[in-house]
Amino acid sequence: MAPAGKVSEFCRQGNDWFCKAGLPSDITVVVDSVSFHLHKFPLISKCGKISHMYEESKSTRKSIFTAILEELPGGPDMFLIAAKFCYGMRVELTPRNVVIVYCAADYLEMTDEYGEGNLLSKSESCFHKNVLHNWKDSILALQSCETVIERAEKLHIVNKCVNAISVMVCTDPSLFGWPMMMYGSLQSPGGSILWNGINTGARIRSSESNWWFEDISYLSVSLFERLIKTMETRGIRPENLVGAIMHYTRKYLPGLGRWQGGQHGIPRTVTSFSLTPIALDQRVVLESIEKLLPLKKGKSFCRFLLGLLRVALILGVSQTCKDALERRIGMQLELATLDGLLIPTYSDTDALYDSDCVERIIHHFMSSESKATPFSPSSFDMETSPSSRPLQKVAKLVDSYIAEVASDVTLKPGKIRSLAEALPESSRTLYDGLYRSLDIYFKAHPWLSNKEKEDLCSIIDFQKLSIDACSHASQNERLPLRVVLQVLFFEQMHLRTALAGCLHGLETQSGPAGPATVPGDMAGQIIQRDGWVTMVRENRVLKVDMEKMRSRVGELEEEFSKIKQEMKKVSKSHSSLSSPRVVGRRIGCSLLSRPSDAKPDTVESTRPSPRSSVEQARPSTLHYRHKKISL
Repeated sequence: MAPAGKVSEFCRQGNDWFCKAGLPSDITVVVDSVSFHLHKFPLISKCGKISHMYEESKSTRKSIFTAILEELPGGPDMFLIAAKFCYGMRVELTPRNVVIVYCAADYLEMTDEYGEGNLLSKSESCFHKNVLHNWKDSILALQSCETVIERAEKLHIVNKCVNAISVMVCTDPSLFGWPMMMYGSLQSPGGSILWNGINTGARIRSSESNWWFEDISYLSVSLFERLIKTMETRGIRPENLVGAIMHYTRKYLPGLGRWQGGQHGIPRTVTSFSLTPIALDQRVVLESIEKLLPLKKGKSFCRFLLGLLRVALILGVSQTCKDALERRIGMQLELATLDGLLIPTYSDTDALYDSDCVERIIHHFMSSESKATPFSPSSFDMETSPSSRPLQKVAKLVDSYIAEVASDVTLKPGKIRSLAEALPESSRTLYDGLYRSLDIYFKAHPWLSNKEKEDLCSIIDFQKLSIDACSHASQNERLPLRVVLQVLFFEQMHLRTALAGCLHGLETQSGPAGPATVPGDMAGQIIQRDGWVTMVRENRVLKVDMEKMRSRVGELEEEFSKIKQEMKKVSKSHSSLSSPRVVGRRIGCSLLSRPSDAKPDTVESTRPSPRSSVEQARPSTLHYRHKKISL
C-alpha cells in the first residue's frame, strides 16, 4: 500500500495522536482514554463502524464529531494501525499482530463493502496463507489470541491455529517447507543443519519426538489445555502428550524440580521465536494440569505425580484436585519409591510427615480396579512384568515407610497400626520388615506402656518371622515379656521342624539304597533315581537351615550332654547291641544292625519312639565293633 502524498506521519503529544495532513481535524476517536484527532473522509470510507456512528449522530452532531470506541481489540495500538491503513499508509502484518489486527478490523467493520482489499480481507488472507502453514508463526499467532480471546473465538481463529499445530505435530517436520529450531541448530526442510543459511549436509541424529514441547509451553493454561485435548483427539501417543504436560508443568511450577530426578529430553533454544514467558497463577496451572493427565501408569509418571501432590499441598489447591492426585497415585502405588512417599506435613501439626495422606493413597490402591493402563514398554521406564506382584511390592514399601517415620516422636501408636492394617495379611509373606519398624518405633518411644506395645505387636504374625528375626526378638529387651514368650514358642517350633528335617535326612542317607520292590528292573531304577534327586534337594535346604541354627547351638548342647549320660548308663548295663539302638531311637537315628546270629534285645523306654525299624545284617567287622562297645 503506497503512502498518501499529503500524509507524512502520525505524531503523539501526551494522550493525543495527530495526523499531519495539512488540514484541521474534524473527527476525534477516543480509545481507552487516548484521543485520535483525524479526518472524517479517510475513516468513514474504510471503517463501517465509524460510518454508522457518524450517520446516527447527524441530529446532535457538532462541528467536530467525536466517536468513542469501547472494547476495541488491541486498544489504541491496533486503532493506530487501522487509522494508518485508512490514510493509505503502509502497515506491517506480522505473526505477532496479525490476529489482533484481524479482530480489530472485524470490530471496526473494515470489510470489502467499504473498499476493495480492505483491512479485514488483507489480515484474513495473511493469516490463512502465511501463518497457518508455518510452525513458528502458528505458535506466535495462537499465543497472541489470549488478549482477544472472545473475538478470536468468534472468528474461529483459535480453532484454526490449534488444528494447524496439531497437524504439524503429527507430521514429520522434514516434510514441511519451513525451517525450524531443533536442539539449538537451525534445520532445513530436508533435515540438514543450516549454518548462516548454508546447508552443511550434516544430519541431526536425534530421533526424539519432543521437539515441540518447549514451543507450546509458552501458551497460556487455557490455550495449552485446548491444544492438548485437540492432539488427543487426533491420536497422538499418550506418552508424547504426558511428556509435553510434564515439561509445561516443570516450567511454571519451579518447586516441582526438587523432587524430580532430572529433566527429560534435550533442551532447545527458541531465540528465533522471541517468545516471552507468561505470568501464570501456579494454583490455576496445577488444577488445570491435573485434569489433562491420562489414566496411565509408569515409574517416572508416578514420581511426577508424587511431586505434583507435594506442590499441591504447598499451594493449597482445592480438595477435589488433591483427592484426584491421591487417587491417581494409588492406582500405581507399586511403582512408587520410599523417598516419593515421604511427604512433609505443611499444616500446623507437629508431625514431620503427612502419614494421613499416605494412608489415603494406600486405601485408594486397595479399592482401585486397575483402571490405569501402563505406557508402552519403551516409555517412562516401566519396570513391571506379568509375573510381578503389586500387593507384595506395596507391602514392602509400606513397611519401609513405617520404619522411616517411626522415629517421629509425635507419631501416635494408632497411626502405626492403621498404616500396617491398611493392607491385608496375605500381602506379607514375611513380617520381618514390620517387626523392624515396630522395634524402631519402640526405641524412639520408650515411654510406651506394655499394653500399648502388646497392642502393636498383635499386628505381627510371629509364625511368619524368619529364624534371624525370631532370634533377635527373643533377646529384644524393648518387647513385653508376653510377646517374648510368644516368640520363643514359635522359635522352638521352627527349631523342632528344622531338627526333624535334619534327622530325616540322616535316616535317608543311612537307609537301604537297594531298588524298590516293584516288578521290573526299570521301574526300580526310576524310583531309586527319584529318591536320590529328592534327597539331594532336601540336603540343600538342610544346609541353609543348619546355617541358621548356629545361633541355637547352646541349647542343643544340653540335649547332647543328656545323650552322653545315657551312653554311659548303657555301657554299664553290659547289654548287647540293643542299648545303642535305644539311644539311637531317642535321637531319631537308625543304627547299624547286629550280626545275623545274635538275637535282638528288647528295651523299654520312657520316651515315645518315633518309629521301629528292622535292621539288616552287616559285615563281621562291624560285629566286632559292637562287641567292643558292649564290654
